Amino acid sequence: MTATKLNSLRNTRRYRVAIAATIVIAAVTALVRPSSANAAEPVANSQTTAVGIANEPVTVSAVIELFTSQGCSSCPPADRLLQSYAKRQDVMALSYPVDYWDYLGWKDTLASEKNSERQRGYAKTRGDGSVYTPQAVINGVAHAVGSDRSEIEKQIAKTALKFAAKRVPIRFWRTSNMIIVETASAPAGLQVKEATIWLAPVREEVEVEIEHGENHGKSLKYCNVVHELMPIGVWTGQAMRIQLAARPFLRPGNTRYAVLMQEGTTGAILGAAWMGW
Repeated sequence: MTATKLNSLRNTRRYRVAIAATIVIAAVTALVRPSSANAAEPVANSQTTAVGIANEPVTVSAVIELFTSQGCSSCPPADRLLQSYAKRQDVMALSYPVDYWDYLGWKDTLASEKNSERQRGYAKTRGDGSVYTPQAVINGVAHAVGSDRSEIEKQIAKTALKFAAKRVPIRFWRTSNMIIVETASAPAGLQVKEATIWLAPVREEVEVEIEHGENHGKSLKYCNVVHELMPIGVWTGQAMRIQLAARPFLRPGNTRYAVLMQEGTTGAILGAAWMGW
């Protein structure tokens, strides 16, 4: 689907993020403070790298955010392509179901209005106003048709050096009752006024039977589905540590947890980490 159908929707609300959201305030049980050598031992931990053969780190080279919809006939190929990226250790691949095609005859069962707002926020930050499905946003700064592997690879290559230069190491783990996020200080030469740190519960795999709309009769699979990104802190270049009570963030089923750090709220990705369990 193209962005032309969105002309009546773009101005309905401005993209907004409440860093002091009630859910976060309720969950924070310790002040954000500089990282300490006396940190609690993790149950499991993850940095901005994944673990490969013989525990050798595999650098995350890209974060791909796919904006998709069950009501979009062009999206299933993109959803399948994202599954292939999700199998790679060097890529964080996330699916963001949007709600703006619900009026076409099928209400997306996974969609979130906040996902739609995030997509529009990216378009505003880039300045191109480009909003469509399936749309893949790469490293927070580039976009491509989500089913076009060659264009996605092109944008990964185009943004890889800047992403590597700006990357901020992140440690992310859970103790018995706490979620802990630690970030390093800014790498040499990086000048960022502030960056948002997001926490996302992610459903690893979901299968949906589509009964109406453009994809009626199909059974569609989705991976790493994000329903909501929750802001948990603001990074200003200094090493920091965030402690959250784990219980309010826990979700049932096949859920894993991701942390993203990006300039502003919809700017360049600076760091990303999966939580180990």
